[in-house]
Amino acid sequence: MLLSLAASRNILFFGGKGGVGKTTVSAATALRMADRGQRVLLVSTDPAHNLGHLFDRSIGPQPVRLSPGLDGLELDPESTVEAHLKEVGAALRRLMPVHLSAEVDKHMALSRDAPGMQEAALLERIAEVVEQARDYDLVVFDTAPSGHTARLMALPEMMSVWTEGLIKRREKSDRFNAVLRNLGRDNSVSNKMFGGGDEEPGEDRESRIRRLLNRRKQRFTGLRESLADTARTAFVIVLAAERMPVLESIELHEQLERSGVHTGALVVNKRLPADVQDPFLKERRDQEEQYMAMLDASLGALPRFDLPLAAHDVSGLDALRRFAELLGPAP
Repeated sequence: MLLSLAASRNILFFGGKGGVGKTTVSAATALRMADRGQRVLLVSTDPAHNLGHLFDRSIGPQPVRLSPGLDGLELDPESTVEAHLKEVGAALRRLMPVHLSAEVDKHMALSRDAPGMQEAALLERIAEVVEQARDYDLVVFDTAPSGHTARLMALPEMMSVWTEGLIKRREKSDRFNAVLRNLGRDNSVSNKMFGGGDEEPGEDRESRIRRLLNRRKQRFTGLRESLADTARTAFVIVLAAERMPVLESIELHEQLERSGVHTGALVVNKRLPADVQDPFLKERRDQEEQYMAMLDASLGALPRFDLPLAAHDVSGLDALRRFAELLGPAP
């Protein structure tokens, strides 16, 4: 079921409460699809960055080959913010008058710790990855814990609307400046008031600002459309058969629905065997069933896939392939 979902989509997001095994499940899915011949990119947006530990190798912000057909990269929020601010600062210095360079630097320094800066920078990087998804058959995102991811999924709509507002304000400003320039050409009093009839040196600058804003708008709009395209994108909620993960998964699903993101499946990880005989473990299994009933009552319409509790930690390609076999036969 999970592999069928992966085979029918171009983009899969895996999310859920911290500690439930999102990284293992998402990596196993990516590896299994790569082993069957697809070109797969596995992307971590979780600041904890467990991909490197899972594959037992160093993974950074640029794609590295993890296995034949499988590339991986880690989007670090801190370095993403630094790169984002560096790019924005350089653009502002090109667009603003030279004497305002110090103000640009001050603004960039204050923006570094502004609320939402990490999410905005990370979102733009995710949008870039999605734009490049055509180079792969499947892009798998291993996301941060639920709350962070829910906010991230809601941002494309907000950022698109915000950028559209900036573009409209720039257009109004451009029209007003054009009127002033025309007045300056045609009226001697206006010439004195507005600096004469010469072309404004900022005219090219305004065009560049509009191009930058339109590029950002197209990027966020493209990401929003990709997230809302149920034929292309799906979100997989990973959880454990425990009270808090179940409640958090129900809430995450509601937040994703409000953001227009389709939930394609639930993966309940670390399930105890149904035929367990030990009294303690049997009682624990009975409690799991109660929580699964709670889950089904709210999200029973979603496909659900249960994975057994592994006897050993999953680390390295061989262990990950053994775990991937639990996902069932490849479609």
